[in-house]
Amino acid sequence: MNKNITQKQKVVLELIYNSIKDCGFPPSLVDLKEKLGVSSNQAILNFLDSLEKGGCIKRSEGKRQARGIKILPLGYKIMEKEPLIQMVGISQAGSFIQSFAESFEKWVSLPSVAVLNEDIRQAEDNVFIIQVNGDSMINAGINDGDVLLIKKTEQFRSGDIVVARSDDGTTVKRFVAESDGRAYLKPENPNYKIIPIFEDTYFDGKVIANLSVLNK
Repeated sequence: MNKNITQKQKVVLELIYNSIKDCGFPPSLVDLKEKLGVSSNQAILNFLDSLEKGGCIKRSEGKRQARGIKILPLGYKIMEKEPLIQMVGISQAGSFIQSFAESFEKWVSLPSVAVLNEDIRQAEDNVFIIQVNGDSMINAGINDGDVLLIKKTEQFRSGDIVVARSDDGTTVKRFVAESDGRAYLKPENPNYKIIPIFEDTYFDGKVIANLSVLNK
């Protein structure tokens, strides 16, 4: 047992992990009281305070809230579990489809081999996961059904594979910026046409890992 945490605190930490993984969000104070068999909110808050001071969790929505809990790397290490990353939905590797923000949302474990990747470690919180639908990026090693780790960023370079969004929905394509000022989204399959970039085209992030490939 890590010196920063007691057995009871570890139980609370694992309850938080299981709630995020199974339900998509951390447990409430009521949930934790029920699971631990205690009647006092303060008892739960004391556990959360200790876990936060020990560097296992971070609360972003106020000290008296449980829903805003985020598990930190030390917390995952103590539990010997892989980090949880938000999967926000499905994005098309073809033409645009409905925004993934309107699709499904769940949390999945980040493979341990991915955690060893320096680019992924540096991305920290600014990542999310999507699953692709379609074959327009097969020549970039992205196949139908692959799960991609996306880094949220405002900096994009020509050649980056990006998640682009417009009123038509979202798509995964290679961003190309030509020296003559032209910019477009390029599929990596000759059966598909390039997609012009308009004023209403936004980039939600760029691909930093194909988790389906890392899992093999």
